Amino acid sequence: MTPLPTIRQSFAWWCVGQAVQDAPKFLRAAHQIGYQGVELLPRALWDAARDAGLVIASESAGSLTDGLNRRANHPVIEDEVGQKLALARQYGIPNLIVFSGNRAGLDDESGLEVTVEGLRRLAPVAEAAGVNLVIELLNSKVDHPDYQCDHTAWAVRAVEQVASPRVRILYDIYHMQIMEGDLIRTIRAHAHHFGHVHTAGNPGRSDPDETQELYYPAILGALKESGYSGFVGHEFVPKGDPLKALKAAYQLCR
Repeated sequence: MTPLPTIRQSFAWWCVGQAVQDAPKFLRAAHQIGYQGVELLPRALWDAARDAGLVIASESAGSLTDGLNRRANHPVIEDEVGQKLALARQYGIPNLIVFSGNRAGLDDESGLEVTVEGLRRLAPVAEAAGVNLVIELLNSKVDHPDYQCDHTAWAVRAVEQVASPRVRILYDIYHMQIMEGDLIRTIRAHAHHFGHVHTAGNPGRSDPDETQELYYPAILGALKESGYSGFVGHEFVPKGDPLKALKAAYQLCR
């Protein structure tokens, strides 16, 4: 029997950073828990993360609201992606997050067509850099009103049309629970398109504990069974001590 892949866990710095007094010490403590990565980290802390033994699992490029779904945005996004890819190669960052942008009256078919155009322009430089461009799925119901890439099927159509091994999906479990549910079935069907995964409890985007409707052992079990071996990044805002919350999340999702 083939052993299941090991899920590499990371955490988003923006969720915990405001409560941290000594960042290098916190990063070392997270590594001691078992974390292999940290993401969305201020540039000034990248060397501290590497010194702590952590991979910078993701960085973002471009505007969440003014994204790839409009041609006028493509030149600016391309410039930023190019700069970030150079840094990603230097620091061994595996994933660069990109965004569809908001609809602002744009229908989903037109937005998809232009987003695919933008991703096709970016794909060769991502392939040359050996870095994944991951288009993020976000909910438009609670947190990001009007965001266009808000259903898995839309993101799957985008990456399939681009057809690049370096253009993939950031599957955010919290956001997709809000928008569509049916997470395990979706993971089983589409995890081969995932380049990165995010977690959080729902409702409230807090600790993924017993107060939440999401049962992460089963969800992560399906992800392992799918063969996914990338990072799973915790992107929740802790209710209490951030290090204790990260330790509990790590144990839950092993």
